[in-house]
Amino acid sequence: MKKFVALVMFIALGTALNAQDKVAKIEFKESTIDYGEIAKGSDGVRVFEFTNTGNTPLVISNVASSCGCTIPKRPEEPIQPGQTGVIEVKYDTNRVGPIRKTVTVTSNADTPTVALKIKGKVLDPNQVSSVLMKNN
Repeated sequence: MKKFVALVMFIALGTALNAQDKVAKIEFKESTIDYGEIAKGSDGVRVFEFTNTGNTPLVISNVASSCGCTIPKRPEEPIQPGQTGVIEVKYDTNRVGPIRKTVTVTSNADTPTVALKIKGKVLDPNQVSSVLMKNN
């Protein structure tokens, strides 16, 4: 009986160790996107590209922004090992002023929570005209 219990423990330990080797890893091409100075009402869509560098499928379970003016969109399907994916972020460029927002990505990766940043400045039409005049 002791041998049987020892064998079961050995198998359970081996299975647990093997399961630990299977991990998804998320690596972003960049963790901050700088919009720079953009005009009010311009295209506010940008993408964060990432790769699953792990050895098991990566599942993005949630993406959340620090305010309602930033709408993130996650991939619905798992990202296979070695494959790339994108988190799309749409900022409401009808809000004039500085952009400083965070998008939090939650997944089954070895680092389960990653904070991404967007920054820049939305200029009103008068500011855009004066910037263009200065540059000419």
